[in-house]
Amino acid sequence: MSRRPARRNARQYPRTARLNTLVRDILAREMGRIDDERLEFVVLTSVIVDGDLKRAVAYYDHSRGDEADEEIVEAFDQHRPRLQKAVGREAHIKRTPELRFELDGVLRNAQHLESVLRTLPDLDPDATPVDFDPANYRETAEGDGPAPV
Repeated sequence: MSRRPARRNARQYPRTARLNTLVRDILAREMGRIDDERLEFVVLTSVIVDGDLKRAVAYYDHSRGDEADEEIVEAFDQHRPRLQKAVGREAHIKRTPELRFELDGVLRNAQHLESVLRTLPDLDPDATPVDFDPANYRETAEGDGPAPV
């Protein structure tokens, strides 16, 4: 008898992860329908829905520069009711979470870090790496982590 490949059912994929993906997809579709140039280069990076479905935070980023941050916040404030309604209509969940939009700083922080690293001089390729020896450290009484001996 041949074995059928194991199917991934919904139970193997956590409920909150499914909701996060569902809400992000709904918001992205609805944002595509909104005719507002302030949201043209805005990308939803992730959505986090609380387990009790009371709140959802949608993280976004854009390529318009820091000067556009305020007008994008205003656009989200203006279109929040429409986006909220779309989630309620399409998600088919018991409660529609209250939406909040926050700028996702991960990409900007990574770009800043990269620019700082580019200003550093190249390391000597013959340099000896420093080894971490736990015997040279002790735990501090305050529990702040290791301190030199």
